[in-house]
Amino acid sequence: MTASAAISQSLLEWYGRAARRFPWRLPPGSGEQPDPYRIWLSEVMLQQTTTAAVIPYFEKFLDAWPTVDALAAAPEEDVLAAWAGLGYYSRARNLVKAARAVAMRGGFPETEAELKKLRGVGEYIGAAVAAIAFDEPAVVVDANVERVVARLFAVEEPLPAARTAIRERTAFITPQKRPGDFAQAMMDLGATICTPRDPKCLLCPLTRYCRGLMAGDPGRLPVKAAKKARSERNGTAFWIERDGQVWLVRRPPEGMLGGMRALPDDGWSASRDGDDTPPIGGAWKAGGVVEHVFTHCALTLSVAIYAGDGWMALEVSEGEWWPVVGIEEAGLPTLYAKAAERVLGARG
Repeated sequence: MTASAAISQSLLEWYGRAARRFPWRLPPGSGEQPDPYRIWLSEVMLQQTTTAAVIPYFEKFLDAWPTVDALAAAPEEDVLAAWAGLGYYSRARNLVKAARAVAMRGGFPETEAELKKLRGVGEYIGAAVAAIAFDEPAVVVDANVERVVARLFAVEEPLPAARTAIRERTAFITPQKRPGDFAQAMMDLGATICTPRDPKCLLCPLTRYCRGLMAGDPGRLPVKAAKKARSERNGTAFWIERDGQVWLVRRPPEGMLGGMRALPDDGWSASRDGDDTPPIGGAWKAGGVVEHVFTHCALTLSVAIYAGDGWMALEVSEGEWWPVVGIEEAGLPTLYAKAAERVLGARG
């Protein structure tokens, strides 16, 4: 038996005993045909998001849109509202576009190359859906697989430059048979055994093959380049209320939180290099401060509450009055949901 075959066989045997259970995953050896819609939906949701956070969203989506055709027919604003709180909202917009493309062609494409033509489907998702749903021996590399392979082959080159070598080595051990189970086994191994800190090497089915362990310190791999510091910003959101309703706007379709309902704001353009918060006074009073971290910046958002007589003639801009008692149903992204909670929490 070749080294690559021995590695994949050992891993698949372990997966048969230790596979995690998820609502989008079939157990190994079930003999059932995986549903590409469930696989694709879960993989899109799992980008930059933990499985624990994804499970309730996945189940909610399946209740609302049980098939790709149902999702394709859904208004984008409904999908964005259902996605609220999951973050990285461009994923939801791309999800709708891809679902419509799949519905138009009459079903999912069955190869990695064709899957990658769908909106929002890159190298990883295309390979994962091809392997898991269609049994194509595609090379599936997520952060967990990246870590396992870097340790297994003692890849010393720092990330991200090491990704080419890691992909080549992943291809070397990917079997022609059961590639979907193999991909999921690698993910599970990285998530439960070959963890970022304190890997559980005594429990690993690949211990005898692991060059990182042989070298004495697998936990230091993969080597990572220093992270760039996030920029820091200040901003102000405006709470404008009348007759038990609050004014919400729709953010531009492209860019941060695109297409989502939100409180009106100042664009968060101020750097956090001093007191850049606009002064509160006149018709405005302070409504508290919330903090939120995005991938590229950390934001301190002050909330200004309109306290003047009457109300501002805001219908000239795109927006709507929303019942305050049902604000949680507006599908606000987490940043603005925090701001709303701060205002309403202060009322007791």
